[in-house]
Order: sequence, then structure tokens, then C-alpha cells
Amino acid sequence: MSTERGRIRITGFDADRVESREPLSDWTEERDTETESRWERAWGEFRDNRSAMLGLYIVALMGILAVFARPVTIAGVTVQPFSLAPYDPSAILYVQGLDVSAYEAPSLAHPFGTDGSARDVFSRVLYGGRFSLSIGFIVVSITAVIGLVYGAIAGYYGGRIDEVMMRLLDLIFAFPGLLLALIIVAVLGKGYWELVLAFTAFGWAGYARLIRGEILKVKENEYVMAAKALGARDRRVIFRHVVPNAIAPLVVQASLSIGTVVIGVAALGFLGLGLPPGSAEWGTMLDATRETIVQGPGGTIPWWVTVFPGGAIFLFVMSMNLIGDGINDALNAQEGTDVATGGEV
Repeated sequence: MSTERGRIRITGFDADRVESREPLSDWTEERDTETESRWERAWGEFRDNRSAMLGLYIVALMGILAVFARPVTIAGVTVQPFSLAPYDPSAILYVQGLDVSAYEAPSLAHPFGTDGSARDVFSRVLYGGRFSLSIGFIVVSITAVIGLVYGAIAGYYGGRIDEVMMRLLDLIFAFPGLLLALIIVAVLGKGYWELVLAFTAFGWAGYARLIRGEILKVKENEYVMAAKALGARDRRVIFRHVVPNAIAPLVVQASLSIGTVVIGVAALGFLGLGLPPGSAEWGTMLDATRETIVQGPGGTIPWWVTVFPGGAIFLFVMSMNLIGDGINDALNAQEGTDVATGGEV
């Protein structure tokens, strides 16, 4: 350091060496101009999770197989002409002149064997994914939206409005969800949309309570008060500023609830309260073959009529749980990053 007053000279600093060294980070001026949203960063975290991506691939594959299992016709117009299932899932094969009997073991002609009515189990499992998967996604989509709106209103306005709305939720939570669904199906009868209504009617309550708790925290942030001060309407403040920053836990809950709904639908089907008998829904298939589990002396158990539908339920629910855990880890990681950097959460 120089002894001259007002001047500083630094020694031991090699500018050429610093300029030629390897970069300490991947920052560049070009990248500095790009802004990556929280959801883009979360997707990057999700892609790095191998188990979550495996679950996503399995669910996508099962969805594709279900869609292309048999042709899809809407209003008399065939919108999907392909058929991966070799046989009509409701067709009794020996009636069609085929040399097939009931409870045939798996073979090249029938990879999953046949059931007690000589129907091809492989075709029925593929086609049955349409019922189970679609009901799961439709129910969760509807209940998540209803719960989001209900919980957002209760949490944002608070006071007497919140008190009344929360007491209604307490009344709903006083009854088991599956029991309420069973009562609705028993009153309305069996059917696809009856099942959707049964799991939608009260399934939104959990989402409402979850989002309401998040709204209570988020609405106290400075950017919410700033939006109010600028004269923004309540509807805009709720759905533009509050909900986007409180929706992450709801996304995690929704991804995990899809598997729960599928299990519930299968449970009602196994109890004989799902779709009509003979339908290719996985739970209904198990109900039609449960008497085969117990055999008398010398009898053989046709294990394939229960293993394959039950395995399809297990595989889908397990995959959805892996996806839900992956989404939870990704969003939690991004939440920690946002808090550490002072960003919005």
C-alpha cells in the first residue's frame, strides 16, 4: 500500500490470471436479461426427480392406452378410429363363434386370460382405464376449482363471512367422505356421472380449507396492500395477486387426490355400487370375480381375473403418488429459494 495520502495501490493482483480463469457461475449478460418464473424453476426441479418422472411416464402411457383402447365416437362422428384392444370389452367371445371358454389362463391369444363370462381381460383392463382415469381427473379438476374459489373468498374477506363459510366446512367434515359418496350413489343409482357427482359434491371441502389458510398468510403481503391502495377491485386482487401466490399447496393436494378418487371409485365398484354390472371399470371387474378367490377342495383360483385389474389400480395410484411427491418437493424447493432471495412466495 502506498504511503501517499489519498492513494491506494493494490499489489499481488494478477488481472490477466483473473480474466483467463474458469467462470465461478453460469451467469452471462445474455442470461441476466431472461426472467425465469417460479413455475419454470419448479418444472426444472421436477424433471430432475427420477421417481416423479417415472410416475409421469407411467400415467401418460396408461392414459394413451385408455384413449386408444377402442374407437371414440362423439355425436355419431368417430374422432378416434384406432383400437389397441383386440376384442370388444363387453363381448362374450364364445357367443361370437370363437373357441374360448370361461376362466382361460393367460396365453398368446389372451395375454390376461378370460373372465367368468369368457370376455378378454386384457381388452377390459385397457378400456377400463377410461372410466377410472377420467373420473379421477374430472372430479379433482371440478373440486379443486370449487374449493379454490370458496376458500379464496373466505380467507380474503375474513370476519363474519369467513366464520359462516368455515362452519359449513366443519359440517361437511363431520361425515366420512366415502360414506357420503356411497349415500349419493345409493340414492341416484349407478352410473358414470353419478360417481362424478358423488365424489364432487363434498370433495371440494378439503381444497377450500387448504387454500383459505394460504390466503390468510398471503393477503398480508405488501404487494396485496399496494394493489388495494391503487384501487384494484377485490376480484382482481384475489385472482391476480393473492391466489397465484397461494395455489402451490393446492396443486400438490390435487395431484395426490387423483389416486385417492380412483381408489374410492374402485371401492364403490367392488361393493357393487359403482358402474352397472358388466362394465369394464377396474373396481367393478374385481366385484364380478371376488367369488373366485375362495375355492373348494381341489379347486384352482383364476388369479388373473383379480391380479390384472387390481394391478392396474395399484400401478396408477402409485404413479400418481410419485408425481404428487415430486411436485411437492419441487414447489417446496422453489419456496425456499424465493424466501432466501426475498422474492414473492
